Amino acid sequence: MNFWHTVAAITWKDTISEMRTKEIVSSVLVFTLLVIVIFNFSFGATQQTMKVVAPGILWVTFAFAGVLSLNRLFVPEKEQDCLEGLMVCPVSREAIYTGKMLGSLIFMLVVEVIALPIFTLLFNLPVLSLQIVTITVLATFGFVVVGTLFSAVAINTKAREMVLPILFFPIISPVIISAVKATEISLAGGSWSSLVPWLPMIAAFDAIFFVVSFLIFSYVIEE
Repeated sequence: MNFWHTVAAITWKDTISEMRTKEIVSSVLVFTLLVIVIFNFSFGATQQTMKVVAPGILWVTFAFAGVLSLNRLFVPEKEQDCLEGLMVCPVSREAIYTGKMLGSLIFMLVVEVIALPIFTLLFNLPVLSLQIVTITVLATFGFVVVGTLFSAVAINTKAREMVLPILFFPIISPVIISAVKATEISLAGGSWSSLVPWLPMIAAFDAIFFVVSFLIFSYVIEE
């Protein structure tokens, strides 16, 4: 079985499993919508004020929703004693990482596709623009690239719910900050050129950490 067939099989397995149980997407979606609604009632301010606070609200929500999703990434294999079986399969560890990462990316994008229109409706802000969709996709990719690696680290610890956020947030903070700043510029009506300091930073982070995670995953998962 070649690399991409293995990746597709793992991604398909995770997707089918999630479609049957709806464990990750449903819990993350409920959390995301609840946070958005609470923030909407908390900041009953003018439109100008909402433009200032909305980027922070949006990315704090997605960051914590991402952690909630990533915490469950390897749990089914661990709880059903399938993790060791996955490790002894005659496939590369890199294919396992890529497949799990793509599965997590799909789950997060599904939640964001539902959350962004609701955010637009409640906050009356144009967050469905091409600029913000681009920012969201790039930042989400960075989330899952790093999060998949650290989820594999945390799964073998007793306090995995605590270990993942402690490891994850310090590393992913440049992406969150860049996404907040880029979203703020977009909501203020900025052009694509005004996003140049931030979008390339997110893209560079994604590329660097994807390569690093891809290369060291085999050592992490065997510990």
